[in-house]
Amino acid sequence: MPGDSHRSLASILTFVLVLWFLVVLAAGAAGAFESGPTRPPLAVLVAVAAPLLAFAAAYRGSRRFRDAVLSVDLGLITAFQSWRVIGLTFLFFYAFDLLPGAFAWPAGVGDAAVGFAAPFVVMAIVRRRPTWRRQAMLLNVAGLVDFVVAIGAGVLTSNNAIGVLSGAGARVSLGSLPLSLIPTFAVPLWTIFHIVSLIQLARSAPAVSFSDSAAASASI
Repeated sequence: MPGDSHRSLASILTFVLVLWFLVVLAAGAAGAFESGPTRPPLAVLVAVAAPLLAFAAAYRGSRRFRDAVLSVDLGLITAFQSWRVIGLTFLFFYAFDLLPGAFAWPAGVGDAAVGFAAPFVVMAIVRRRPTWRRQAMLLNVAGLVDFVVAIGAGVLTSNNAIGVLSGAGARVSLGSLPLSLIPTFAVPLWTIFHIVSLIQLARSAPAVSFSDSAAASASI
């Protein structure tokens, strides 16, 4: 039955999500993401890329998974981008000389901008404003560009073999907990949400179930 199939897939995905979080949490606690001055940050890059490759393989190889992706509520996964405001934490650390400005400013401002814009885009989707598709597209493209810039800046300013912009002095490390959860869990997860949103928009059939109900309620 379709309902049972959806619940089963949701349970599997929830299990995978929890397992993924626990794995990167344990790896962070063990110092696996600390690269040091003589090694490139391969562990972090693998932690970012592996979930994206797994998602791509599942989407391409499983019609059931693909159908589930296309049925995800667009407004809901857009709302999750609001959590990107935690990027302001980078600016907080920069204010205390704990992160270099070359990373903190682009990453912090970019994340905060996406996070603050997300609720307005959700409202556009809910109310079916004429420009809601364009707003959703711009938000997701901007969010992906922000990640590319932030990851590049993070690599170049980190204390590793290719950190040519890293500075001297005491600083927090994105390779240690709790900050390691941002590049190894939050960034890949939000990236997947961006990809799902763009797939739905490109297919011209975004799922907006809760948005439809909210718009219907508003019109009564």
